[in-house]
Amino acid sequence: MRGQEWFNDDSFWECFAPIMFDRAHWAEVPAVAGGITRLADLAGAASLRSAAAAGAARSPACLDLCCGFGRIGLELARRGFALTGVDITGPYLDTAREDAAVEGLDAEFILEDVRSFKRPGAFDIAVNLYNSFGYFEDPKDDKRLVRNAFESLKPGGVFFIETLGKEILARDFVESEWFRRAGFFVLTEYETLDSWGAMKNTWRLVPERNYPAGTGNKGLSAKDPAIKGGVIEKTFIHRLYAASELRALLLEAGFASAEVYGDWDERPYDSTAVKLIVLGRKAG
Repeated sequence: MRGQEWFNDDSFWECFAPIMFDRAHWAEVPAVAGGITRLADLAGAASLRSAAAAGAARSPACLDLCCGFGRIGLELARRGFALTGVDITGPYLDTAREDAAVEGLDAEFILEDVRSFKRPGAFDIAVNLYNSFGYFEDPKDDKRLVRNAFESLKPGGVFFIETLGKEILARDFVESEWFRRAGFFVLTEYETLDSWGAMKNTWRLVPERNYPAGTGNKGLSAKDPAIKGGVIEKTFIHRLYAASELRALLLEAGFASAEVYGDWDERPYDSTAVKLIVLGRKAG
């Protein structure tokens, strides 16, 4: 049942939020939002950025799927977009609503599974950002999300998926790594599955208090005897997509074209790629 899937766990998202959304990820917000508006214009979506800046009677509408607490979506709202954010994590949405209210932004946040949310012909832009694609148990649900986004767009609308492409993960693959953040040692382990069709991820948050002073630079592993007491652990599977596979998925859903980029600076998706961005364009 969907309610039993690993991501339907508010406590996980609350515990791991400081780890996933550190200062570096907040610092990148302007570049991501700028890339979205710029690339949307290139895709011919009715000069959205200039319309918002000019205070047009109808603000361009943006759908943020798996919006979390609105890290990027609220920045788009600040730039003149009418935002609709959809997520299944109630505490994240509560935070997003509070922030939007304080700033007086045009934003609504909906507690719903993105596999079921659909508002036909309502949006100029839809986005699914920060590696939040590919976690459903059934791969048909990935197609359902993309199809729902397609149907929710107006003619000429665009849909962005930002993720880590299979090519990037293979290039930079490590079996494990660790780092310090937000009062924890964070240990991660990775295992490829199904001939690079998926990645098994195990994350452990180990309180720094578990270690005597000065031991933090000696390297850590899951076998370390100090890994005990107060440890938070989560294991999940992430289905992987190559750029060609994700582009094909968007075209199959009905998009007239699908463009591929290696970062929000519009670099090509080649050996220098930092992430995989696929932009689907709906016929006007």
